[in-house]
Amino acid sequence: MNRTIDLELDLQIACEAANLPSEAQFILWATTALAGLRDEAELSIRLIDEVESADLNAQYRQKSGPTNVLSFPADLPPELELPLLGDLAICKEVVEREAGEQHKACHDHWAHMVIHGTLHLLGFDHIDDDEAEEMEALEIALLKTLDISNPYTPIS
Repeated sequence: MNRTIDLELDLQIACEAANLPSEAQFILWATTALAGLRDEAELSIRLIDEVESADLNAQYRQKSGPTNVLSFPADLPPELELPLLGDLAICKEVVEREAGEQHKACHDHWAHMVIHGTLHLLGFDHIDDDEAEEMEALEIALLKTLDISNPYTPIS
């Protein structure tokens, strides 16, 4: 599964820019999620602060407070056949806080959030147990290709 994926990434930084992964890392993580599923894709990743995350979470999910990643799949008619996947909004502060709380390398948690969000854009979900098992197994396998351990292993 070592095919080249043509990814057009629009990376938007709308938060404190210190200690962010590089654009190349975001591309690697997104293409890892796309491997075997898409040959080409267009995707936006917007890195946001807790205020914007909370606003988006309230507006689109009717949930209060910020969250780690929000996925907004492109809603295109099938006859258009465009490679547009959609948008991810990732909250830097939540990702960094969760990494610390879960005793994970921040880099690894960023990778997980990009892969998780990209899989949502591809139609994967975790609403019911079967979907959750399938999505988590795929995330674990994809992260393993990047030498990142299982993010669902409980903290000991």
